[in-house]
Amino acid sequence: MINSRTNPKVDEFLNKADKWKEEFETLRSIVLDCGLIENFKWMHPCYTLEKKNVVLIHGFKEYCALLFHKGALLKDPHGILIQQTENVQAARQIRFTNIKEIVEKEAIIKEYIKQAIEVEKAGLEVEFKKKEDYQIPEELLNKFNEVPELKTAFEALTSGRQNAYIYYFSQAKQSKTREARIEKNIKRILAGKGLNDCICGHSKKMPNCDGSHKNIR
Repeated sequence: MINSRTNPKVDEFLNKADKWKEEFETLRSIVLDCGLIENFKWMHPCYTLEKKNVVLIHGFKEYCALLFHKGALLKDPHGILIQQTENVQAARQIRFTNIKEIVEKEAIIKEYIKQAIEVEKAGLEVEFKKKEDYQIPEELLNKFNEVPELKTAFEALTSGRQNAYIYYFSQAKQSKTREARIEKNIKRILAGKGLNDCICGHSKKMPNCDGSHKNIR
């Protein structure tokens, strides 16, 4: 264990890691050096300040990353914060593809972590868009008329899941593309799943499941 703020579940997670192990361990050391407490949430190392989530370490097929839970509130002077999907409102990532990138950016990483800590200390919150802030696309309304059970299932979703779908569908500039996106997600909506919810049983929702596990043997 690195220090008294570590969590044995993270030790177990790292011991079992086949990919990104060295990167995970280096990121862990950097985060703990900033004074955060180590927890294990959503099957990944998560670091908190006074029980508030600040940053999470996770990895995918092509990269590993630090996920800042309120990353949208951070200043990004180095242009390295990434919005994981267009529907994510609060979280932002710093991505890495090898250990060298992490080592070279250690000072910058700590700069962003300390900024995230100050955001939490100040009690700042991300202002999420509400359902009424989104306009339901005409193509979705038409589909509701065609498939009444789809409308029922959609309205049964949480407002956050509804907003994610509406935003995703609306981002398509062409009606044909909007219709295609809606068709592709009908089964997901009828199953009561959100746009970013896992439907394979590997995990409950993002950020733990982006489809990369399909390559696991």
